[in-house]
Amino acid sequence: MSSVASMSRKSDAKDAPAALKNFDKALKIVAENAEKTRNSRRIADESVAALKETGFFRALLPRKLGGLEMSPQDFFKAQIEIAHADMSTAWACGIIAVHPFQIALMNEKAQLDVFGDDPDTCVSSSYNPMGGVTQKVDGGVMLSGRWGWSSGSDHCTWTLLGAIIPGEGYRTFLVPRSDYVIEDTWYSMGLQGTGSNDIVIEEPVFVPDYRTHKQLDGFKGLHDQESKLYDVPWAQIFIRVVSSASIGAMKKAIELFVANSASSSTDPTKLQGDPDITRRIAEAHNLIRECETGMYTNFDEMMRAAQAGETIPVEDRVFYRYQASLVIEKMIKAIDLLFDVAGGRSVFQGSPIQQIWHDIHIARAHVANSPTAFARNLGAVTLGAENEDMFL
Repeated sequence: MSSVASMSRKSDAKDAPAALKNFDKALKIVAENAEKTRNSRRIADESVAALKETGFFRALLPRKLGGLEMSPQDFFKAQIEIAHADMSTAWACGIIAVHPFQIALMNEKAQLDVFGDDPDTCVSSSYNPMGGVTQKVDGGVMLSGRWGWSSGSDHCTWTLLGAIIPGEGYRTFLVPRSDYVIEDTWYSMGLQGTGSNDIVIEEPVFVPDYRTHKQLDGFKGLHDQESKLYDVPWAQIFIRVVSSASIGAMKKAIELFVANSASSSTDPTKLQGDPDITRRIAEAHNLIRECETGMYTNFDEMMRAAQAGETIPVEDRVFYRYQASLVIEKMIKAIDLLFDVAGGRSVFQGSPIQQIWHDIHIARAHVANSPTAFARNLGAVTLGAENEDMFL
């Protein structure tokens, strides 16, 4: 690997954590199955099995349930490395792997329902409440509706669904696979392999109160875990899981660009002296480093506060939320810088750098990657207004 390409892999963090066993082997399997993943519009079974073997899906699960209680920093190092092999796999599997953190904040009985027999149980989600219908009953809630963008759902036996209870507000509902169907709707122009299909509950199903999670409880970080890890606001981890995969994909794009220039009909030495090309590569490198440094610094600060038993100020959480929402926009800028001058071969279907271009652009459609509302909230809070975002 050239020195330029190697630079794109470096960060202020160390390599992926040693707690993940045979991780390099799993990355190779993910890369080998990337095309299969895209063509089948779901993560290849081989990739899921390989990542499961490493312990990745247990990264944020409490140790008492067989988990690793990995730090957010290490978790995202791993997700970025997976994205370097395939962004679709990193997106969907990262989302699946973040759910044990939220479930760890729920009633202990709910934790045991999911992970009591198998700590590698996979859980999907769809938090948008607009498709959900609820009715309060004794001991729980009757839930029905349709939810979209449930990434990796084909590989999961539980799902977390968002819905609003009239008069009470937003909750997340933990639902077993026997209570819902997955409808194949995922025909997309990017992130094709994420299998982000619809979850459908036609006839109302009963969800006991202990398998629900109130939004305000999540905001306050209420839990019964011993580890200080769970004092980190869980939403801060989730909002990063839908953006950080783009960082690994962008690192791969730089490697592809450099490799393509070496095999181009254009003399590579001329490219080295082309001020426009060198500027573009430098800017892309810097955008990657900005995103990584910001993320790791924020989690360093949150983990320090958690370990010290300190409350993380809401103003900081608002700022971290806004920073996370900018990652995709920065990675879009970075991939556009390279794709604009990637040459004629990049326009054909099957071009690896074009696939990354599509993946990163499609990731912008996720609400967490749309910075306007988060910028307004940050500006308003800075001016003395009350925070209006409960998911941070």
